[in-house]
Amino acid sequence: MRALMIAATGMSAQQMRVEVISNNLANMNTTGYNARRADFADLHYQQETRAGTISAADGSIVPTGVQLGLGVRPAAVSVNLAQGSLSQTGGDLDLAIEGDGYLEVELPSGQSAYTRDGALARTGDGLIVTAEGFTVAPGITIPDDARSLSINAEGEVYAYFGDRVEPELLGQISLVDFSNARGLEAMGSNLFVETGASGPPLVGQPGENGLGTLRQGYLEDSSVDSVREITDLIEAQRGYELNAKVITAADQMLGATTQIR
Repeated sequence: MRALMIAATGMSAQQMRVEVISNNLANMNTTGYNARRADFADLHYQQETRAGTISAADGSIVPTGVQLGLGVRPAAVSVNLAQGSLSQTGGDLDLAIEGDGYLEVELPSGQSAYTRDGALARTGDGLIVTAEGFTVAPGITIPDDARSLSINAEGEVYAYFGDRVEPELLGQISLVDFSNARGLEAMGSNLFVETGASGPPLVGQPGENGLGTLRQGYLEDSSVDSVREITDLIEAQRGYELNAKVITAADQMLGATTQIR
């Protein structure tokens, strides 16, 4: 009775799908969050009769054969890299990326990480950091006596002072992209790290070589579509129930065989 194990793999797959959906809904208000999708593939097949085998002395060939599938398995949890809508905040250090690209930050270990969360802040020393306190490349420091800050679409950071008319250029924020951004490894806190699947980071200036531009005073909202997620949740729930019914039916069939005398 293979149906028991096959239906069990189906229930496990739908359970994983619900877990992915729940994570998407939990991050509906997470800045720069991209929705995930669970992808599945069928398991290997048991070949009872192989297609193309000779079935008679005259050379007749079996046209289709008998292949019994053994269930489903998780294949991937892919990321939908859709651009989220932009919300105006008015903050001097709030940055939204319009288009492709990530901000590069430096972790305490010295490793580089990447994020689309542009809710930045400044330390007591004036260094521009993320909300978690990680330094944003290339490590721009804002003077204590700066009256205001301006960041243009190309990432140039200007500081205005009370005793000067012209602003001072403090530096330029760069962006990073990857040949396969879906291959990045999520590590939490809106951060990603490079993997062998993502390829090496491609550093450039905003607005050049296919990279997006920056918008000061805005943040990128999550790309989660709540209506789509609820629809998928209902579908996954029904799929789980149907697989459970298969297990019930298989159990009843096994029960019938044990009652044969």
